[in-house]
Amino acid sequence: MTTLGDLIEIDERTVLVLGQELRVERDQPDVANSLVHRVGDTLVMVDTGVTSVYRAALREAADRVGPWSRALVLTTHGHPDHVGNNDLADELGVPVEHYVPARDLDQMRDPGPYWIRSFECIAGLPPLPVPPALAGNKVVSLFQPMRPFGATTRTYEERPLERIRIGSLRFTGWTFADGAVRVLRSQGHCAGHVIVHLRDCGVLHLSDEGNGPCGAMCDADQLKIQTVLGAVSLFEEEEATLLTDGHTFALRRGADVVSYLDGLLEQATALQAAALKLTGESRQVRPSEFTARYAETIADPGVGGANPNAMFTAMMAVNQLRELGLRPESGAVDAPWSRPTLHNPDPTGPGPG
Repeated sequence: MTTLGDLIEIDERTVLVLGQELRVERDQPDVANSLVHRVGDTLVMVDTGVTSVYRAALREAADRVGPWSRALVLTTHGHPDHVGNNDLADELGVPVEHYVPARDLDQMRDPGPYWIRSFECIAGLPPLPVPPALAGNKVVSLFQPMRPFGATTRTYEERPLERIRIGSLRFTGWTFADGAVRVLRSQGHCAGHVIVHLRDCGVLHLSDEGNGPCGAMCDADQLKIQTVLGAVSLFEEEEATLLTDGHTFALRRGADVVSYLDGLLEQATALQAAALKLTGESRQVRPSEFTARYAETIADPGVGGANPNAMFTAMMAVNQLRELGLRPESGAVDAPWSRPTLHNPDPTGPGPG
């Protein structure tokens, strides 16, 4: 068992700060893990979680890895459990830079519409007991205080995009601290997501890209999630030696990382195979029926993601239907989904324009 704000020392310059699970029924927000690292005289903080308790733990971790005379705060993506204490950058008392993904700015400014839209996708499906607007606002209300911006906040995209090579793999992103910190674009879990490689301690931080084999959010990109999981090559080539993420409270090393990431990819293919079997040859699928049967498929430990709950399961199910090429036939609650009819355009019809 772990407690919110527990510190795990990776080395004398690197600490993993542990978060907690989401429990909506107890009004408990999930809090993402953070990394605190020092390279030279620069403090590097990857994500800031949320709650005042967690803020104090970040300060303790920063003191533990010191001394430092400047700071770099990096946000992996804009979800509330990762950004609530971002204004801590203003309290460090040293010159500081803070970067966030441009594509997540809207939800960081006003998270309500993002979560309402996410829940609208599962309206009428179990287990949403209240309308999407109420559910979205309820979830957002758990994450307080919410201060996602500091005086120095800028977007990564204001910097020139770089081509980054790590071993045999090529990425695009941005480097800091003379290349010791690499921010790599991933954009799978949500539209703006990045992952972080800390060269000197060999840590690859997936944040939420490894949060289960199927992305749940409305802006998730399943292909990009699976591509990021393919970064297992970094461990096979020993360009990275330790894996951390946003929501599993563990450090994974060496062969364990390879097995873990390969396992997530296997789960992704297995879930799609199961979804195909569930849809079968049917012309129409009721999302409520599909979701109930899909939930049974992902009941195995770990398949539902690091923070499993019924709402996220329903969101995963809807994304899986979309991934298979099905589309809702109308905007009605629990309207059937089906594959669009494929036919060539009428050559006698009007031309373009």
